[in-house]
Amino acid sequence: MRIDTDNNNVVLTDVRDFDVNHIFDCGQCFRFNRIDENTYMGVACGRALRISQNSGDITLFNTTVDDFNDIWHDFFDFGTDYSEIKDALARDDVMREACRFGGGIRILRQPLWETVVSFIISASNNIPRIKGIIERLCESFGDAIRFEGKTFHTFPAASVLAELSVEDLSVIRAGFRDKYIIDAANKFTSGALCEEYIRSLSTPEAKKALMSINGVGNKVSDCILLFGLNRADSFPVDVWIKRIIEHCYFDSEQSIDTISRFAEEKFGSLGGYAQQYLFYWARENKIGIN
Repeated sequence: MRIDTDNNNVVLTDVRDFDVNHIFDCGQCFRFNRIDENTYMGVACGRALRISQNSGDITLFNTTVDDFNDIWHDFFDFGTDYSEIKDALARDDVMREACRFGGGIRILRQPLWETVVSFIISASNNIPRIKGIIERLCESFGDAIRFEGKTFHTFPAASVLAELSVEDLSVIRAGFRDKYIIDAANKFTSGALCEEYIRSLSTPEAKKALMSINGVGNKVSDCILLFGLNRADSFPVDVWIKRIIEHCYFDSEQSIDTISRFAEEKFGSLGGYAQQYLFYWARENKIGIN
């Protein structure tokens, strides 16, 4: 990959294993929206970004090389060799096709606090509604930032939300999730949960710590581990993944525990990547989820 500049834009050429549609449409991130073919705009890490792709060339608009090196390089996980990951996973026909179909997926390195709240909101919800709730949260309690003539908002800090009541938070229309968001904010602000400490824990220990937040269960904690803590050994199992694994690898219905054990044994430390490839491939092709 080569990094160049073009006026106020950063241009990445000869990028491998990267597809903006795969990355932003696989259910891992809720603040980027498609504005044109192969072009998305959103907010992450306190910055707004417009990003566009033309084959193997990626353009990050109105940003700097310093911002790319300091923020976007890690956010888009450019330090990871995804070709190597796909080669390791593509050991059977199912995974070979899933890795081929969603070959441009990268697991974004999202801020932990934002990931915690986003996946609390995601529980028993659909993607359009999740996005709407998160945008209302940011517009109501985040900081305004101007980008390309438009106003965006940062994700509100835990300390900001900890000052709110459940009634204050009702403006985001998250329903029963309001009290869970407030509980998470209180725990992160009080020190009951500390990001540095959570990152120091093993994956099972970190999962247990996250599940101390009201409303964070097995699936949500696994999503937080994968998308907010970069624990690729985490394999989130919801009803859709359960059906996909049953369809592709079993002849009958299985328990969530059985699916989780199967994924751990089959995919090991690459389970999170496998989950993303499988989910995107199956959803887009309506495999096992009818």
